[in-house]
Amino acid sequence: MLLTGCFAAGQNGAGDRGGRSPAESQAPVTSGKGEPAKVPSSGRSPGTRAPAPMDVKSALARSIEPIRTRSGTQMSVAILEPGNGRRAVYGSQAHVTASLVKVNILAALLLRAQRERRPLTQWEDSTAASMIRSSDNASANALWDRIGGGQGLTDANRTLRLTSTQAGSGPHWGLTRTTAADQLALLSAVFDDHSPLNRASRDLIQTLMGHIDADQDWGVSAAGSRWQLKNGWLPRPDSERWAINSMGRVKAHGSTFYLVILSQGSSSMSHGISAVEQAAQSAVRVLCSTPPPVSPIIR
Repeated sequence: MLLTGCFAAGQNGAGDRGGRSPAESQAPVTSGKGEPAKVPSSGRSPGTRAPAPMDVKSALARSIEPIRTRSGTQMSVAILEPGNGRRAVYGSQAHVTASLVKVNILAALLLRAQRERRPLTQWEDSTAASMIRSSDNASANALWDRIGGGQGLTDANRTLRLTSTQAGSGPHWGLTRTTAADQLALLSAVFDDHSPLNRASRDLIQTLMGHIDADQDWGVSAAGSRWQLKNGWLPRPDSERWAINSMGRVKAHGSTFYLVILSQGSSSMSHGISAVEQAAQSAVRVLCSTPPPVSPIIR
């Protein structure tokens, strides 16, 4: 079995999870008289197989559903461990992005600049910094117009391989609708080397997501000690409920994760943040506690 990422990091370096040495783990169990000890029966009849280990998708669903039930919040979660490609998605419904879309707007702006073979202007650069770091809405309005509004976002998303994101109409960028899987694809475009965004573009987005204002340090950051993130929050006047979203890259348990939590229906902003943070922590625990599939040994 090839163990990679956080699952391998969680093993005791001297032996198994119980701390025994490899020799102790593999030695036959003996009684106090030096005779082989009787091993308790597993309760299974001869020839039956042990239950198959739970796959990571099912494990994610089992960890998120109690949070959704307790909080009364509709939720979608997507997580990827880029070091080994393991991923899981819970929920396929579309959610309102709120300010989460600002990363998408910046990616669209940078793709446009790349096509024009130019760096961002000084105004574009400072406006983008305000939009991501402080989540400034006036800056988002200005850059939404600069990329060509909803059509510009849609065009950029074809390049970014976002297939289930519908841009907000007119000036309403915050009403863009997306899925957790699409935002995971966006994070991959922001952080992976093989991306439509060039190195300079990725470096800019990563730097801004790593230096957000202190009052916005919540959401997926609860799952790790180091992070780069963007959050979104929006009260819905039709239902008097909140949409609370968070996505980013976090480092935890010796590994790196791309993590997206989208939610709607929270009774307050604080209630929604609590549910999102519980989901973020649970998703990381799932990938760290679910063994990767067995790889065949090639001789």
